[in-house]
Amino acid sequence: MDVDGPLIPFGAAVPYPTYDGPSTSAHPLLARVDPRHGARLSALPCELVWATTWMDDANELISPRLGLPRLAFVKWPEPSEADEQDERTGLHWKTRHIVAWAAGRAFVWVDDELTDIDRTWVAHHHPAKALLFRVDAKRGLSVADFDVLKQWLDGVRA
Repeated sequence: MDVDGPLIPFGAAVPYPTYDGPSTSAHPLLARVDPRHGARLSALPCELVWATTWMDDANELISPRLGLPRLAFVKWPEPSEADEQDERTGLHWKTRHIVAWAAGRAFVWVDDELTDIDRTWVAHHHPAKALLFRVDAKRGLSVADFDVLKQWLDGVRA
């Protein structure tokens, strides 16, 4: 799960229920995180993992706001020559690392920067099912998006 875009939409701020946790003053965009997404994420039949440049900071600042426990997170390596090559071909810099982290397991990757290039690369380099789900960064995750994710995950489990 990416944070910027899917959980912190870049469109107009939406007033959400009062949150009695760590202040958002250091990160004012945190006020855009819909706390109701925590229950929606928890209801998905999968292991939740942060796939964001926030890395463990997502556990400190996002998880409490969503009522989630500490989650595993993808630890991004330093940029490499392969990453630079990927950038030139249009492959997202996270793609190889997420596939490596998935280690042959089925996975859903929710991000606002996914393209067909990423989908094609994953289809050719990952042996299990994968859903690369692009979210409109202006609006973030919607209830309809959660329905699609749950349906896909239920299909993988069946």
